[in-house]
Amino acid sequence: MIKKVVLSFPVDATDRSLTYDLVKIYDIRINILKAEIEAGKSGKLLVELDADEAALADGLAYLESNGVTVSLLASKISYDKEKCINCGNCASACFAKALTIGEPDWELHFNPEKCIVCKLCLKSCPLKLFRIEFTDNIE
Repeated sequence: MIKKVVLSFPVDATDRSLTYDLVKIYDIRINILKAEIEAGKSGKLLVELDADEAALADGLAYLESNGVTVSLLASKISYDKEKCINCGNCASACFAKALTIGEPDWELHFNPEKCIVCKLCLKSCPLKLFRIEFTDNIE
């Protein structure tokens, strides 16, 4: 089972090897897609976790017991679908193919499982309809 999550580390957890423990203790394969973290400061990781369902549940519970907030990536990304004009600018900028537009309805479709929080949709949307909660300082 693969899950894409955002891990939010509090200041007191950034200097501990918690992700190493996920690999060593829980046998979870980790693919780090984006990282904004420094020792002594809070930070976030966007990771893809791969393991069986029980190991994932145990590993995520371990992180939470150590003060790390775990959020599904889909809960961190949104756009105002009602105001979207389906121009396709964001879809053409999205190299991960999380945003697509095409036949038969020519409407924008978003697949959060493919998103890597590159933030190109923020820059390409002429109406500024996207919101991404990954950092405190998003351009």
